[in-house]
Amino acid sequence: MKAERSCDITLRPARPEDASSLAALSVEVWLGTYLHRGISGFFADYVFAELTPQRMGEHLSRDSEIFIVSQNIEGIDGFIRLTQGPKPPAGLGSALEIATLYVQPRHHGRGLGKALLKAGLKRAADLGAPHPWLTTNVENTNAIKFYQRQGFAITGRTHFKIEDQAYPNEILTHRPLD
Repeated sequence: MKAERSCDITLRPARPEDASSLAALSVEVWLGTYLHRGISGFFADYVFAELTPQRMGEHLSRDSEIFIVSQNIEGIDGFIRLTQGPKPPAGLGSALEIATLYVQPRHHGRGLGKALLKAGLKRAADLGAPHPWLTTNVENTNAIKFYQRQGFAITGRTHFKIEDQAYPNEILTHRPLD
């Protein structure tokens, strides 16, 4: 995939040197999305262990991982990460997970999420995975509604786990199989 520009949105494949930008964007979005009443040590420890430049570099180096970034004049403002191989934990779907779709909150409403998702769905189809799936926290109703508007349907439920804590997540599949 080469860089594509549409309506002032430039998408391109992620590069190894993007690891720190992807990590910083992930921390910003994760904290803002999931922690509304303060940051405990429990969640801070998770963020500082999992959403690091080193971890992003590890993901970028895997053949099973595909990153597409949205790039503006100053840097990366969003990205999608596809992971080939995992089947959905419940329901039907292709063996391709949309592991992450993050857009900086200040860039919401510009169509970045939609453009990244469209590019990710095209890549999934090109890989023979026309029914990719994803999970999102059940309380993240804005994300669930966004995905439903893009052709996803809730096909099951699973849990996101941090140590011994489990948080319910909806499984959504694109154009679910009947």
